[in-house]
Amino acid sequence: MKITLLGDDAIRLEPTPGMLTIEAASADVSYSPFHMLASGLATCTLSVLQSWATHAKVSVDDLSLEVQWRFADDPHRVSNMAVIVDWKSLPAERMATARRVAALCTIHATLTHPPAVDILSARDLASDHHHDDGPAAAEMHGEPSAAPPTMDGAAER
Repeated sequence: MKITLLGDDAIRLEPTPGMLTIEAASADVSYSPFHMLASGLATCTLSVLQSWATHAKVSVDDLSLEVQWRFADDPHRVSNMAVIVDWKSLPAERMATARRVAALCTIHATLTHPPAVDILSARDLASDHHHDDGPAAAEMHGEPSAAPPTMDGAAER
């Protein structure tokens, strides 16, 4: 697989044989957390499209994806992402299905239904009875979880 950094706001993912490589279109672009976010979305999307294509008996030899994003302020964040499917051999009448399949990517679902993100102190978690797994792991395993401590020790939620 090859990820090409197209700039500070775009990547291209191509399914190539061998190890994952990351290249930049120019020397002044380095792999940032935003590129990592886009790479996760692209890799997940590619995976579900390849799986569907195998069952549908559609070639993926020329399938590649580009992910572009835009920023917003207050707070500074990624505000929009677009996944561009470049699949010249895919019959036009199958593109609508490919779009629906791409939306099944778990990263896509996560970004469109964002999770709660807590920032916790390891010191506070050490005293938590779920310290081996943390409060999120307890909830994932179906155990009731008390509100996690905040950085100042007070519980929220």
